[in-house]
Amino acid sequence: MTTFDEILEEAGKFGPYQRRIFAMLCLSSIPFAGVYVGIVFQGFTPDHWCRDSAVVEMRQTCSWSLADSRRLTVPVVNVSGGLQQSSCEQYDVDWNTTTLGCDTQELDLSITPTTACKDGWEYDYKGRQSFVTEFDLVCSDAWLVDMYQATLNVGYLVGSIAIGYLADRFGRKMSFLMSNVMNGIAGILVAVAPNYVSLLVFRTLYGFGVKGGWMSGYVLITEIVGVEYRRTVGVIYQMFFSIGILFLPLLAYFITDWRWLQVVITVPYILFLSYYWFIPESPRWLLSQKKKSKAVEITEAMAKENKMTLSKNIETLRDDNAESCTASFMDLIRTPKMRKHTFILSYNWFTSAVVYQGLIMRLGILGGNVYVDFLVSGLVEFPAALLILVTIERFGRRIPFASANIVAGAACFITAFIPDSMFWFKTAVACIGRLGITMAFEMVVFVNTELYPTFVRNLGVSVCSTLCDVGGIVAPFLLYRLAVIWLELPLIIFGFLAFVAGGLVLLLPETKGVPLPETIDDIEFPETVKEKAALRSQQLADLLPNDSISTNKEPAAV
Repeated sequence: MTTFDEILEEAGKFGPYQRRIFAMLCLSSIPFAGVYVGIVFQGFTPDHWCRDSAVVEMRQTCSWSLADSRRLTVPVVNVSGGLQQSSCEQYDVDWNTTTLGCDTQELDLSITPTTACKDGWEYDYKGRQSFVTEFDLVCSDAWLVDMYQATLNVGYLVGSIAIGYLADRFGRKMSFLMSNVMNGIAGILVAVAPNYVSLLVFRTLYGFGVKGGWMSGYVLITEIVGVEYRRTVGVIYQMFFSIGILFLPLLAYFITDWRWLQVVITVPYILFLSYYWFIPESPRWLLSQKKKSKAVEITEAMAKENKMTLSKNIETLRDDNAESCTASFMDLIRTPKMRKHTFILSYNWFTSAVVYQGLIMRLGILGGNVYVDFLVSGLVEFPAALLILVTIERFGRRIPFASANIVAGAACFITAFIPDSMFWFKTAVACIGRLGITMAFEMVVFVNTELYPTFVRNLGVSVCSTLCDVGGIVAPFLLYRLAVIWLELPLIIFGFLAFVAGGLVLLLPETKGVPLPETIDDIEFPETVKEKAALRSQQLADLLPNDSISTNKEPAAV
């Protein structure tokens, strides 16, 4: 019997066939960025103040500036130790009954009573429109902006589980395509939502399909390449998300209406439906479903495009996981080391999501040029993939993983206490934090797979990564509500979370050069793995002089 990994030796582990499919699937990571952090632009909250219809009419009649009419409308209040014009209160004056002319320079309103905004708000947004300005989600309704991101992550949470099941039941290719059908429909519905309640409902459906489809693409590409290429293609697949991060501020700058920006982000998902004719089903999945003939057909096409020749071993192709055990959630927590791994990895998924999303969304509330700030911070994500690929083979997994979290935490703490007058220094330190958490986020994916035995590996990654979506639900509330108290307070929380995550990673075992565990005993008693390997090597050495048949076998097959 021949496994698919053995056949890949003949068909090509990462030839033109796999590179073509890899390039196509990487494109699906680009719009994912627009969905994931598009709130920075679609939900941007510009400078705003109470609207007084009478003052607006007087401004037009008397040719007042915005500053003049704003002075007559809103009081000056103390915010975080400084004086600024209120965004949520106005003077309680009926301007329609006053006999004042256009000259109001001498008017003293300091003792005038105030009240909450009555006629809505005016926005200093220069012809642009976000859903915040369209639905007036400011002041007492500002918390509803948090729901825009939270509902997306609820969709991620449910969708990743549901579509993960569908991918195992109906195939990677079909789940990828069906996800894109849902993405196209839900994305357009978000763009035409008539009110904010329907917007949140459609946004949840959007999240349901987007992450599940992205995961299906990730699984598909890692299943058709050789084992030694899986980590590299996985990291690069995630790197294309960073390319999407760079495209997003450029699109948002030229597309001034959040609804049209939503349409542009959604269009690629509709185009991805054409992949039906260009990408194959996973041969590994086909073998697991006893569809050997179709798996052989795809493998032969792979070998042909790669200009490789298959031997008769293809006739004995079988599912290399056919005899695996059935996994359950209790397997993840029943024994001490498995329980420790599950807790630490789950916490790291949670922390990566909170800090990563928090740092990105924070750009929208800093008051600078959000387009330039977003672009600059996005550029620092690219070295992350290179640093991972260079350091994990030299220093192992644990030290780079822990260091990335600790650097991110330290950068958050330091940034919080750097004065605004040192703008470029503060920006540079913040970018280092962004680089660190990006590395941590990308590393938790494959470290997770290396710390669970084969039969429970997929379940372990699925369970732990659900904390990523929980973190995404929490992140907007942590950021936006705490920033009201003190703008830098969220950074203190992010720094604490990342420091703890880095410390916990140091409690994990090093996996560099260690064979992937096959059983729970391999996790609980790691020394037995080395003993087994040594025993098998000794048995092979004892057999070779006496067994001529053994001399024809590859060591990997023993």
